[in-house]
Amino acid sequence: MRKKVIAGNWKMNKLPNEAIEFIEKLSELVKDTQNEVIICAPYTDLFYTLMQAQGTNIKIGAQNMHFEESGAYTGEVSGEMLKAIGVEYVIIGHSERRQYFSETDETVNKKIKAAFKNELKPIVCVGETLEQREQGITEDIIKTQTKLALDGLSRTQVKNTIIAYEPIWAIGTGKTATSEDANNSIKVIRKEIEDIYGKDVAEEVIIQYGGSVKSKNARELFETSDIDGGLVGGASLDAEEFSKIVNYNK
Repeated sequence: MRKKVIAGNWKMNKLPNEAIEFIEKLSELVKDTQNEVIICAPYTDLFYTLMQAQGTNIKIGAQNMHFEESGAYTGEVSGEMLKAIGVEYVIIGHSERRQYFSETDETVNKKIKAAFKNELKPIVCVGETLEQREQGITEDIIKTQTKLALDGLSRTQVKNTIIAYEPIWAIGTGKTATSEDANNSIKVIRKEIEDIYGKDVAEEVIIQYGGSVKSKNARELFETSDIDGGLVGGASLDAEEFSKIVNYNK
């Protein structure tokens, strides 16, 4: 049975002192959970969250990385740099990166490969826009994004990839896909993985839902057949609220 993985994406929020206080509070609230807990913090908070999370069950991830190891890439951070300070996870291909910073399916694929090279676990985002949803091409979009993101990976690497299905129209809007719609889209992603890498691989891959996940809808979403937790945005900025999502099954 696949474990539930709940990751908080702080985006561009929290100063170091706020991050330390948050981890200190959250660690007490989620210490008894059987679910995996991840906080993906801004670069400036990573060292502080890693230090504060020592001895707890909270894992720390970054929100992006470059696919090159080093070089003349002003403002970028490499996988090797993240690994060096103890980061375990990294979000790749978030819709905001695609929308605002020209992320493409090609760069997503390169970053995933670089993540594995540096023993980081990628959380790879896929999802359709409202326009694409209304055109009825959701399945085509998420299948293509998934196929291109995983291109050239080994079966073992695919098994160790977390995929976050995030319908773009539901991110930060307060709108949430129904649990049935979200689960059906995730089934499409899992079937695409099965078609390429085999049923055993598809059954092991963790696929999260992201898009206005809150404590009030977490149980309904996470208890469906194929949703393996969530990538949580705004609701991850409050320790009490995020802990309720993590502890949805208590």
